[in-house]
Amino acid sequence: MNHLYYGDNLVRMQQMPKKSVDLIYLDPPFSSQKNYNLLYRNMTGKPVPEQVDAFCDTWELDAEKEELAKNMPILMREYGVQDYYIEFWRLWIQALRNTQPHLLAYLIYMVQRLLHMKVILKDTGSIYLHCDPTASHYIKVMMDGIFGHENFRNEVIWRRTGAHGRAKRWGPIHDTILFYTKSNRYTWNRVLEEYDESYIKNFYKLKDGHGRYQTVSLDGPGTRQGDSGKPWRSIDPTEKERHWELPPDRSLPKWFYFPVGYSKMTIQDRLDVLDAAGLIAWPARGKVPRYKRYLSISKGNAVQDIIPDIRPVGSQSKERLGYPTQKPVALLERIIKVSSNEGDTVFDPFCGCGTTIYAAEQTKRQWIGCDIAILSVQLITKILESLRFKLIEGSHFEVTGIPVSVEEAEDLFRKEPFQFQHWAVEAVDGFPMQKKVADKGIDGRIYFETKDGLRAMVLSVKGGSIHPTDVRDLRGVLEREESAVMAGFISLREPTRAMKDEASTGGLYRYNEVSYDRIQMLTIKQILEGKQEFHTPSKMGAKVKSGQYILRL
Repeated sequence: MNHLYYGDNLVRMQQMPKKSVDLIYLDPPFSSQKNYNLLYRNMTGKPVPEQVDAFCDTWELDAEKEELAKNMPILMREYGVQDYYIEFWRLWIQALRNTQPHLLAYLIYMVQRLLHMKVILKDTGSIYLHCDPTASHYIKVMMDGIFGHENFRNEVIWRRTGAHGRAKRWGPIHDTILFYTKSNRYTWNRVLEEYDESYIKNFYKLKDGHGRYQTVSLDGPGTRQGDSGKPWRSIDPTEKERHWELPPDRSLPKWFYFPVGYSKMTIQDRLDVLDAAGLIAWPARGKVPRYKRYLSISKGNAVQDIIPDIRPVGSQSKERLGYPTQKPVALLERIIKVSSNEGDTVFDPFCGCGTTIYAAEQTKRQWIGCDIAILSVQLITKILESLRFKLIEGSHFEVTGIPVSVEEAEDLFRKEPFQFQHWAVEAVDGFPMQKKVADKGIDGRIYFETKDGLRAMVLSVKGGSIHPTDVRDLRGVLEREESAVMAGFISLREPTRAMKDEASTGGLYRYNEVSYDRIQMLTIKQILEGKQEFHTPSKMGAKVKSGQYILRL
């Protein structure tokens, strides 16, 4: 069944069977803070001021990533990466640790996941990685090491905008997509790009009784020893280090008559047949004859490694969902059609607003999506259940990772304690801390505007045993945080009387003649039942505005 996961994609990939995916597409955020801030601002309809760091940047070189960086050579070797690329990694650690720690943290995060993507990818599978230009060259070296340099197929360029004026540099108008396969036995389907009017006007200038046509080469680069390298009509392609390259049968016009045994004829005999049918154009003396390709049988160009014909998602587009890095469905449909077949499984580990999932659904592929933001999972679910797709959760697809009971919340805490914290903060419309760090007792924040500026409620989440000292520690955090005027304590277990008494000593916060407890407490049970919530002035929550984007689709 199609599956939508909420949580860390590494954990999910570790649970997936080996060689279970036909195609992987990923568009990982290089600056998680920027992307997720915009995500919440655009999709909740409650603007979060620019100065708010709703998410701490994932790309911090903390102690955990430092340790992983040191152990990465061992992990690479276990996954079959050659020593040549491991040495690259050692050099990068030395060069980037002090000069570009954010980039090194990003590479650590990505390499760890790319190693496991190779495990779940079928031998006939492909992977497309949508790159940030500041890191694509590093990622390409690592993908060479993980998937094999011989399995690099293309650097695909997508023209995502028309023009950008930039001082002292070329205008950045394209994205880069790295295309690798698991082996040399990979799925590849012939997909055509439609001609635009300017192309037809510029290239199909000639005309005869059969219609408009252009002439194309009858020879290709490189010499050959067989028939394709022998002379025809006194023209020897070998002299120019080329060989005869005839059009495939499928590209011949419908009115062409195939003589008996055509497919078994020599190259020279087939050229005679094509010439007799009027399909060969003879330029001036001394030049190689060319084939007449008619517009009537030309459905388009085979896909090229530059994609100029798919427009980005504009501000007025019906596709637009407010997601900061949203890609057009047409781009994903092209990738999916080229590198998978109907019924194959497509996996997007950073599914965001769900473009890959919608494209897979529309092209009759199975799909698996994963995202660490609960807002993304909620949005995708709503769209799949809308009139556009009419899918039913539980029948057509499953959503996993979002607890709906205390027992499921306890299970999430046992298996993924950090993800449990992340979920609990989002469950109260808060903004989670995005990384596992010594965060001084802060697991997230709820923001609200006041006449004195932006203020926050700091959040602390506890899944295990709890004590009065936890509340005292939170009160200490509240005193240290300049913008924080309240604190929220979330726990799996019911707070004791002593903890509640400790919270009451925090006093009150008054705003617009309304008093709020400075330290408030909620249990997971209360959150799931929806009967109680933290009380703050007009909080900027992280819930999808009901129906705004769904109705447009």
